[in-house]
Amino acid sequence: MSPSERLRSGEREDRDRQFEHIVGSSPALESALAEVERVAPTDSTVLVLGETGTGKELISRTIHDLSARCGRPFVKLNCAAIPFDLLESELFGHEKGAFTGAIAQKIGRFEMADTGTLFLDEIGDLPLAVQPKLLRVLQEQEFERLGGGRTHRVNVRLVAATHRDLAQMVARNEFRSDLYYRLNVYPVTVPPLRERREDIRRLVLHFAEAFGRRMGKHIDEIPEPTMKAMIAYQWPGNVRELQNLVERAVIRSDDGMFPNPLPAAIPDSLPTSERRAVTPTSARRTLRDHEAALILQTIRAVGGMIGGPKGAAARLGLKRTTLLSRMKRLGIYQPRFQPAINELNDETDELGFGQAGT
Repeated sequence: MSPSERLRSGEREDRDRQFEHIVGSSPALESALAEVERVAPTDSTVLVLGETGTGKELISRTIHDLSARCGRPFVKLNCAAIPFDLLESELFGHEKGAFTGAIAQKIGRFEMADTGTLFLDEIGDLPLAVQPKLLRVLQEQEFERLGGGRTHRVNVRLVAATHRDLAQMVARNEFRSDLYYRLNVYPVTVPPLRERREDIRRLVLHFAEAFGRRMGKHIDEIPEPTMKAMIAYQWPGNVRELQNLVERAVIRSDDGMFPNPLPAAIPDSLPTSERRAVTPTSARRTLRDHEAALILQTIRAVGGMIGGPKGAAARLGLKRTTLLSRMKRLGIYQPRFQPAINELNDETDELGFGQAGT
């Protein structure tokens, strides 16, 4: 290996260590991580944008970990999870007797995060009445606790996140423009999972291994049809949805076999090429036909076996009797499904009705 190759290899290893908790290497994710790497060493305010479930908190934590404040506090607050009348106290603290129920002095999140980073999640849900006080802290790095007259100075870096379009909220007078411009110093957009499909296989394997270890189970096999279906799925809930479905599949797994945890109906919004990967081309695009197509594909993958630990029912996370009942309900053996059956199997009797062991 030449010196330049060793240098590049060392740089890749250093970068992998920096982002060791972030799984994936797709171009969309790499672009976002490049922005993280660029802004993290500064003290600038960062606005992390992205759909629900994309991992905005993980990105925000990584910004802190790659900064000079990494050994200092990283304090979190979800603005949507705190009642309006308590949010100001949560941010700035209060003195004893400041309001009914304030029986003792309380330190707010800004003081907790002094010399470190404060992460405000769902910043778009911050009430208008609190926004001027947040703006003052960002501009002056000082505030007063509720019920107190003493000014407290802090040294805090702010990272905020939201799935909302703050610019549109400003246009509708739902968010202060001066606060928006103060927050939007350096935006980092986290891509949705459907824009980084190259990462889905690694994510499934990562979560399957993690949940298997936690539950004392070992996943020996993830069937390729199941993996292809997961890659083609739209993932409206992004990585959080994938994580939850993988956990469900590991719970349902038997004998090391990973069952398909996806909903039976494949969304019709998939591109044609991806829809063909999970449904027979001869099936009509209705919810019933999508479900039937998924069942047929699974049956083909297991060689026509319905029951048993490695049969179609197990892969679909269903009981054998439930799968047979569903096949009957869907009318898979009716003439309109015959072309799909012929496409997937040389002979329809290979599907396993009446065979021993099914």
